[in-house]
Amino acid sequence: MAALCASIGSTMRAIPVGLVRRMLCASPRYLKRRGEPRVPGDLARHTIVAASPVSPSPAWRFAGGRQGLTVSVRPRLSVTSNDAAIHAALRGFGVTRLMSYQIAAHLAAGKLTRILADYEPPPLPIHVIDLDGRQASAKVRAFVDLLVQRLRSEPALA
Repeated sequence: MAALCASIGSTMRAIPVGLVRRMLCASPRYLKRRGEPRVPGDLARHTIVAASPVSPSPAWRFAGGRQGLTVSVRPRLSVTSNDAAIHAALRGFGVTRLMSYQIAAHLAAGKLTRILADYEPPPLPIHVIDLDGRQASAKVRAFVDLLVQRLRSEPALA
């Protein structure tokens, strides 16, 4: 299975499969109209779309310096689903922060533009949690092997 895995207790293991990032993005149309923020503090002059599943707090944390940066944003629109935030950003409403895998296809298609990439917090690891291989059935082991392979090959988790 995976050469790199961590043991969780005596019967579980965590198999690393990728990373996700919290990314800021906006549509090219919005950025053409309002300009692209160059530093996190520039967000004060932009329309913010806050997605509560990813950004439950108005204090957005960024990498930078020894202890990082925190910027208090004032959302013009707060939504309760990531899909609603993506939809608003695609329509040119403003800047939003979502997980990399949620917007990967829109970034690749040029429908959204990643902004402030140099200030993104460190990526978050993604693991598949599995029973130790000796205890799982052959079907479960085959499923986990396939799952790990597919997730590791997913560009949005690279």
